Amino acid sequence: MIPWIELTQVNKQIDDFRLGPVSLTIEPGTITALVGNNGSGKSSLLKLIMNLANMDGGDIQVFGKPVGGEDESWKRHVTFLPQASVGWNAYTGNDLKKLIAPLYAKWDDVLFEHMIHLLDIPLDKRFGKLSPGMQQKLSLSLALPRHTDILILDEPTASLDIPSKNLVMDLLVDWMEREDRAIILTTHQPESLRKLADYLFLIKDGQAIGHYEKDQLVSGFRRYWLTEMPADVVPGERSRSGRQLVSDNLDGTEKYCAEHGIGIVDDKALELEEIISLLLA
Repeated sequence: MIPWIELTQVNKQIDDFRLGPVSLTIEPGTITALVGNNGSGKSSLLKLIMNLANMDGGDIQVFGKPVGGEDESWKRHVTFLPQASVGWNAYTGNDLKKLIAPLYAKWDDVLFEHMIHLLDIPLDKRFGKLSPGMQQKLSLSLALPRHTDILILDEPTASLDIPSKNLVMDLLVDWMEREDRAIILTTHQPESLRKLADYLFLIKDGQAIGHYEKDQLVSGFRRYWLTEMPADVVPGERSRSGRQLVSDNLDGTEKYCAEHGIGIVDDKALELEEIISLLLA
């Protein structure tokens, strides 16, 4: 399958912070979550993809076109929702809809009205007078109805209350199912990762840790309760505490215990956020 977005050895120096090199591919029909510690470079990477910042090195292709090239036709196929919408404060929701909708051939007025009523968004108030959560809901309601092929969201559920987060996640799942599309998002919300993400791309302090298929990642870690803790390092060992051992090589750990007469009292899968914490440690 030909990737819709392809990053190759992308790097960027920002003061004393260095991002990259990062290589990543985004394929149609997938939701990829960028996950990392605060200040790891996730938002900067999104800006590089959108050509809102210049790379120091590497290459980014969107639908086969370089993002820094003269041909910017790829932008018609991408919606980018940053954490803060600049220049919107003086406009009402109605004003913003009138400005944005004509720019997109696939604009879906039915979906827009559905989101406005579902999320209870006032369209007659200026954007700058809305609460952060209401601003986020309006921004999402102006993003999804564009029906572009790719949706890039920087912390889409930030500032939302729990009921609104669940509604937005349902809307995103439904949006993905309508056509062959792709989403890239950043989030610190475990529930968003569990419900939305197909792939996790982990970044720590600007450095790529790995690109993982979520379900395979979850099934590849396990906590074991042992009758005794061996002095030697166990194959696959990621951490130990008392007689508890966390492993990412289940066959290797279980074979080692069998060969050394160590009993496994119990075992349990790890939660996704605990696995991420281990990988970013």
